[in-house]
Amino acid sequence: MPVPAEVQEKVDALRELLHHHAHRYYVLDEPEIPDAEYDKLFRELQELEELHPELLVPDSPTRRVGAKPLDGFAKVRHKVPMLSIRTETDIAASGARNFDARVRRELGLPESGPPIEYVAELKFDGLALNLRYENGVLVQAATRGDGEIGEEVTQNIRTIGQIPLRLPQDAPPVLEVRGEVYMRRDDFEKLNAQQREKIAQGARNEKTFVNPRNAAAGAVRQLDPGIARRRPLSFFAYGWGEVTPLEQGGPEFTTHFEALLTLRAWGFPVSARTQMAIGAEELVAFHQAVGRERDSLPFDIDGVVYKVNSFALQKQLGFVSREPRWAVAHKYPAQEQVTTVESIDVYVGRTGKLTPVARLAPVFVGGVTVTNATLHNEDEARRKDVRVGDTVIVRRAGDVIPEVVTVVPEKRMHEALLFTMPRQCPVCGSQAVREEGEADYRCTGGLFCGAQRKQAILHFAQRRAMDIEGLGEKLVDQMVEGNVIKTLPDLYRLGLAALCSLDRMAEKSAQNVLAALAGSKQTTLPRFLFGLGIRHVGEATAKDLSRHFGKLDAIMEAGVERLLEVPDVGPVVAQSIHTFFQQAHNREVVEQLRACGVCWEEGEPAARVPKPLAGRTVVLTGTLPTLSRDEAKDLLETAGAKVTGSVSKKTDYVVAGAEAGSKLDKAKELGVTVLDENGLKELLHGRA
Repeated sequence: MPVPAEVQEKVDALRELLHHHAHRYYVLDEPEIPDAEYDKLFRELQELEELHPELLVPDSPTRRVGAKPLDGFAKVRHKVPMLSIRTETDIAASGARNFDARVRRELGLPESGPPIEYVAELKFDGLALNLRYENGVLVQAATRGDGEIGEEVTQNIRTIGQIPLRLPQDAPPVLEVRGEVYMRRDDFEKLNAQQREKIAQGARNEKTFVNPRNAAAGAVRQLDPGIARRRPLSFFAYGWGEVTPLEQGGPEFTTHFEALLTLRAWGFPVSARTQMAIGAEELVAFHQAVGRERDSLPFDIDGVVYKVNSFALQKQLGFVSREPRWAVAHKYPAQEQVTTVESIDVYVGRTGKLTPVARLAPVFVGGVTVTNATLHNEDEARRKDVRVGDTVIVRRAGDVIPEVVTVVPEKRMHEALLFTMPRQCPVCGSQAVREEGEADYRCTGGLFCGAQRKQAILHFAQRRAMDIEGLGEKLVDQMVEGNVIKTLPDLYRLGLAALCSLDRMAEKSAQNVLAALAGSKQTTLPRFLFGLGIRHVGEATAKDLSRHFGKLDAIMEAGVERLLEVPDVGPVVAQSIHTFFQQAHNREVVEQLRACGVCWEEGEPAARVPKPLAGRTVVLTGTLPTLSRDEAKDLLETAGAKVTGSVSKKTDYVVAGAEAGSKLDKAKELGVTVLDENGLKELLHGRA
């Protein structure tokens, strides 16, 4: 049974959102939503993928453990992935009991049985780090990155006095120690005082830092180790990665706590607040005690961590997706303060989403001076009834981004007006629409809107769209921020001089970009349609539209009822396409692209004939002798098949080539029919 279109759309939207927020948090250190909101979105995606395993793809956020490394540092592949741990969303004492109950259930232990031994630790608010020692010498330090590949920051880390450069003789030949780089609160205040003094003296390119975590992360990621040396950084160890096995001279550990004590003996700082906890009630006591001490700690934390102490039990519990079953992070209630709303502005995101933002009288919440708080969407703003001039309670939810918790009604001014979301984009003036079942308004001027300009260009240039090689994020950033290009047609009006004027753009590189742009002018209608970035129109829908209508003008002029005749196009998608082409700005961009020479072959609408593989689900794996993965996918989709990235009981065929991996094994396990390239061709010709 095919997955409902609305489920696929929801999954795609969640993945896009989670990738965006993970990038903001881990790579840019500029988060936009609280941890709790990210966790909620993550769990929602997990649940949908569990209900519909055929939707699983290798690049789903649930198959990843973090974010991409920054450019400018050598990349390091972690020998043992730096996995994240689950966040317990119940911030009350019952959250600790929930974890204990899950562990006992997974181990098959009765409620009346002996208590489990845990280690309780602080959850430091810093930057995760992997330290690699070979023969007792620090040879490499790397950030977590995406959990698989991080950034090498060895020279910067050598400046932190707490990190040993050499270990005792009894240390194993290979040892990877994992921990957190952070900045103490008193050191942070001193650093900001120095920064304010520099600014007062007229120093340029200096700034104060938002919080200790950002200051620490920024220092570690400096290409100049001299800057890191001037920042007062600290370190706590809490785990390990690769370690020489016992039979080759490695350590003999049976528990997590024993290993931490050994790390401390080898010279690594381990928090004195780390302790053993027997059973759920001691976890509860630890969570409550640390909560009372939180504000008086010399450094920031955003919760505590519980881990099963026994390595044997950890192995028995294993992992689920990207997370160990034997560990959990347990957070605290967010901190709150009272302030006033000075205005409500509307922010337009890179994908066109309109978000109301309350501009606040500055207030210090959770270690940060807060001046803005998200109101999420019109419904949320109406539900909380936030108005300009209101006195509000602000919470720094998840210790990441502030939000308005509630209004203090007795302090409201009588003339305060109810907030209404504008029906035009505040950036470009295009129509703002709210699709059925959606909470958010979105700008419909995707090809014209300045707020969406970078996103529109990057999407247009990607391999599966116009395939403009060399037009990457850094180059697009420069061209947009320098007003070199304002809309998509400007790409095809670029000259050599304009490109060569950009940073790090040599004449040869500029010529290559211009050649790629020239080559992209001859394209196909599906690629062009997909490249326009119409909401809900992916590659498959673009192909269906092209086959059904044959010509772009026919698609642009089609009403909702005509669009609904296209296979797999439902009311939401049809309305989105119709609304997009009703915007004069978007139609003008399309015409200008044509005028610049962008063209494709067009024909008559495809005859409505039965598709031989309609309703069938196919998975491709390995390398085929003569067909590329894209060619095989195109052939299958043209025949009506749905091509997915993972094998499940609902898969009809797996097409396997050379070096096929786990997908082939899964197919054999489930009894799914496996075909080679010849079998695929016979299937396409109806002979299988």
